[in-house]
Formats: sequence, C-alpha cells, structure tokens
Amino acid sequence: QVQLVESGGGLVQPGTSLKLSCAASGIIFANYDMAWYRQAPGTQRELVAIIDIGNNINYGDSVKGRFTISRDNAQTTTYLRMNSLKSEDTAVYYCNADRRIGLGPRNIWGQGTQVTVSS
Repeated sequence: QVQLVESGGGLVQPGTSLKLSCAASGIIFANYDMAWYRQAPGTQRELVAIIDIGNNINYGDSVKGRFTISRDNAQTTTYLRMNSLKSEDTAVYYCNADRRIGLGPRNIWGQGTQVTVSS
C-alpha cells in the first residue's frame, strides 16, 4: 500500500514549537524528494520546505530560519520542526513525495494535518 501519513499537528500558542512527522510506506523512500506544503483557507498551496534524495534542502521565504526539514531513510519518515510559530503559520500541512530515480509512483500526497497557532 502506497501512502504518506502526517501526524503531529494541533493547537499551539504563538512562539512555541511543534514537530510534524510524515511516515511513508509502499515506496522506495530513498528515491524520493520529500517536501512539506501548506494551505490556509482562501489561499494557494505553498511550498514550506523540501529535502531531496541527496539531502539538499530549500525553504520557503516565510519559514526560513524558523523551520527545519529532515528525513530518516531507515525509518522512511520525513520531519518538519517548526519553531517560533506565528498565527500566519496556521494551515493544513501536507507531506509530498516526488520520485527522482527508479520506478514506482511519481508523486504522492498525504492527507494533511491541521496546525493552528492562536493565543
């Protein structure tokens, strides 16, 4: 079964931290770039962070310096550590896998996890 399952979202106060997880199954995880996207109501989906198969990392401008993406190929899991959270970070966060090499599904999305930052 091919799937990405996000977890770790919730309601938190501004200035606090949260760590999201994305567990992948049914794919050769090391062959996929892993990314986090988010979408707030009434807005377009935006790239939060991406870590490719060579562990090269890029962040969206709005989260640079606050968020950290990582991956554990042995655990087939990608993480997003979010620090200094702001109300503007409130969104549904989606995990994405995009195949770079090999065979298998080309692009996979998780179901999303809600992050709400509010005082």
